[in-house]
Formats: sequence, C-alpha cells, structure tokens
Amino acid sequence: MSAGSPRHVPVLLREVLEQLAPRQGGIYVDATFGAGGYSRAILETSGTRVIGIDRDRTAIAGGFDLVEQAGGRLTLVEDRFSHLADISAAQGLESVDGVVMDVGVSSMQLDQAGRGFSFRLDGPLDMRMGSSGASAADVVARAGEAELANIIYLFGEERHSRGVARAIVAARKEAPITTTRALADIVARTVRSRPGDIHPATRTFQALRIFVNEELDELQEALEAAERVLKPGGRLVVVSFHSLEDRIVKNFFSERSKTGGGSRHLPEVAQIVPSFRLLTRRPLVADDGETAANPRARSAKLRAAIRTEAAAHPPQPLASWPRLAEVMRGG
Repeated sequence: MSAGSPRHVPVLLREVLEQLAPRQGGIYVDATFGAGGYSRAILETSGTRVIGIDRDRTAIAGGFDLVEQAGGRLTLVEDRFSHLADISAAQGLESVDGVVMDVGVSSMQLDQAGRGFSFRLDGPLDMRMGSSGASAADVVARAGEAELANIIYLFGEERHSRGVARAIVAARKEAPITTTRALADIVARTVRSRPGDIHPATRTFQALRIFVNEELDELQEALEAAERVLKPGGRLVVVSFHSLEDRIVKNFFSERSKTGGGSRHLPEVAQIVPSFRLLTRRPLVADDGETAANPRARSAKLRAAIRTEAAAHPPQPLASWPRLAEVMRGG
C-alpha cells in the first residue's frame, strides 16, 4: 500500500495530532514513516515540512507518491530512527518543532509473508526491518541454547523460554529452521495453549523480531536523539504496542521531567533541570470504535511531552541484555 492511499489510518491518529499540535510553517520528524499516515496528516497543516524516516526500503518506496503530492514539503530518508538528530542536521535543520514515533513492526510488514514477521503466513524466517544484517533464521541457527532462552524470555516475556530454546536446538540438529511455519510448529509443540489464548508462538516471534532489529536499544537512542533536536516548546509523541517499549518511554519521560538532585546537605550536587514537561500523565489509549475497526489498536499506548529550555540530559547507558553482534560472533 502506498503512503498516499486513503485506506491507511494509523493508530491513534486523532490523539497524535492533538498532542503534536502541528502549526503552520512547523518542521516535524515522522521517525517511523511506515505507510505515511502521520506524515500525511501533519502535511494537511499548511506550510509544514516533514522529514520521514524508515529503515524499511519498501516503506520509503511506497511514500514516493506522497512526496510528489507534498510539493517539496516531505523528505524521505532510509535510515534507523535512532539517527534522527543526525538526519535532521544533514537536512540543514538545527532544531525541529515535533517528533512522532510509532514503535514496533507495522501492519504492512506483518502482512507480507516474504518478510517473515508473522507465524500466520508461511515465509522465510527473516524479520529484518532493514535490508542488511543477520536474520531471525541466522539467530535461530547460531545462538546457543542458553542465549536463545535468554532472548525469548527477556524480549518475549515467554515463561516457557527454556523449553522453547531446547526444542529449537533439538530441531535444528535434524534440519535447518528457515521458515516461519517451521519455527511456529516447533514452538506450538512446546507451549501449550487453551482456546482463546494467543498463538503459542506469539511471544517467541516477538522476541526474535525485537532482538534481530535491536528495537529496544533503537528506541532509547531515538528518544535521546529527539531530546537533542527538539526546540523549546517542541513536542515528542510516542505510540508503543507492548509493555517493554512502553516501559522505556515511560521511564524516559519520568527521568526527563522530574526535578531534584541538589540538597542542603550536598549543595555541590547539581540540581537536575527537567528537559521535558509531561503532556500525558497517563498513556492515552484507543476508544472502542477504533479498536473495533483496527484490533491492533487495542494494545497501543500514547505518551507525549513538551521540550523545555533546559539542556539535553546525558545519554543513559543501554540495558545489559543480549546483543545481536555478540550472539552472531559466538559470544
């Protein structure tokens, strides 16, 4: 589906626009362009300019019609959204008025069997959002049993991660695991489910996708990049779809919006100055009408904040979970 298709309505569009509040002549970064729904809506405000970023070449190609329609107000860049500050600088922009992120896999990617994201469609076990790097099949073939269990537990929150890892290692001794159906069948024989439960492979597929694309590290680095590039009064709006993502966004906004640090006992400790002011104390969620029309919206949570005049905070160390490069080189 091209970005110009009127059939694509992104999740929480009305709420995103309310929090982003695009203004005439403003400059915005759509950090996860996808099918271009947020960009299209922002461009409806006259004089706005949008920098659309996506690591998926298919998404960028699908947005060419919208670039033409926008008459020079939309620029598309194939890159990781964690690089959004550098991308903005390369476009000659010292600062922007707003950044919006829709985190995770897109419905377009899930619906393409050849991308290997979905256990419901048989295809190559790929799961890469970009066009380079190790695939999910590479990880399944290379990672040790303990590494696989750790990946599936941490990124999929799968209680049966050890059993799934054991089953994968046993199966790959018999034949390479190269398709989504093969992996889904292995997991389904290990994780028992009752009628009405999610598919038993759901959490394992989520874990591999997050791991292969380094999504949680990308998200933290993208939030920090947005902090650096937003001008005072600029707005950051983030839509996430599961607890791991939302926790990172929630913690980022909490850390960046709180005050404190100094005291009368330790006056030399610098007072922390908030770099953001919260616009949403609690996450916004989809109403019944939207969830009925788009079941994916059920798990969406929107958090937003407005940039203060304070300097950006120092980057935080990344979490100590497994990393793709370490697994692929054998530890």
